[in-house]
Amino acid sequence: MIVVVAPGQGSQSPGFLEPWLEDDAQRRLLEQLSESAGVDLVAHGTTSDADTIRDTAVAQPLIVAAGLLTARALFSRVDRSRVGGVAGHSVGEFTAAAVAGVLTDDDAVRLVAERGRAMAEAASSVETGMSAVLGGDEAELAARLEALGLTAANHNGGGQIVVAGELSALAALAAEPPAKSRVVPLQVAGAFHTRFMEPAVERLRTAASSVTASDPTLRLWTNHDGSAVDSGNRFVELLVGQVSSPVRWDAVMTSFADAGVTGIVELAPAGALTGLAKRALRGVPSVAVKTPDDLQAAVDLLEGAE
Repeated sequence: MIVVVAPGQGSQSPGFLEPWLEDDAQRRLLEQLSESAGVDLVAHGTTSDADTIRDTAVAQPLIVAAGLLTARALFSRVDRSRVGGVAGHSVGEFTAAAVAGVLTDDDAVRLVAERGRAMAEAASSVETGMSAVLGGDEAELAARLEALGLTAANHNGGGQIVVAGELSALAALAAEPPAKSRVVPLQVAGAFHTRFMEPAVERLRTAASSVTASDPTLRLWTNHDGSAVDSGNRFVELLVGQVSSPVRWDAVMTSFADAGVTGIVELAPAGALTGLAKRALRGVPSVAVKTPDDLQAAVDLLEGAE
């Protein structure tokens, strides 16, 4: 069984959509999604610099739109029925919701654009950020986080936990990390999936009340606890709550293993989730679809699945 996964914020890079937009149909799709999001995703995916696309209000709809472009291109080459399930990391859950049929592409980018604006506003009130902690003892890290007032926001598996909070506390953690660990600042503009984002939750809930959710037509796992969700309305509720609650990608990968997943295809901007899978799901083949040149490898993996 092959699963399709969609990455979260921080995976974007300047110009990463240029090769995709050489196809006129893909450019037209991105223009359509730009209208729905109220953001010029064509410019941000091709000519905007790193600081511009780091802005939460830009990065979130850009990443989701990139995943939808990739999915559209992939399913034009291989039957969607070959996919055994789908999941997204953080904002990638909006991509996953659209791929699974819970939301339309336009509703997904419309909602995620509102999410990005709401989270950017919440982040502007206090200088916060996120850092990845690689390796080390989890109990020692937990004690250090409590002492510094930081939160474990993303449990990513494979020896990686992303922590979040005020920048001064993150700097103190980096200066004195737990033994045998490394602290890497992330290119995000706030303490996502923590109490700092609570003001954004109600704003997204209001926006989500205007869309119609359908039940998923592919198996769909949630960041909430790694379980499969078969109700579209329930998945949208979890999308709203996810803004200020931890991402349990480690639990999602455990569910992949329990389900007998035999391969992973990561949608653009790809690389982060296949990297985690190589450590946590050793021996499971994966394809990171970064450019259209990677599509054939993904097709081959899907067509070879039993």
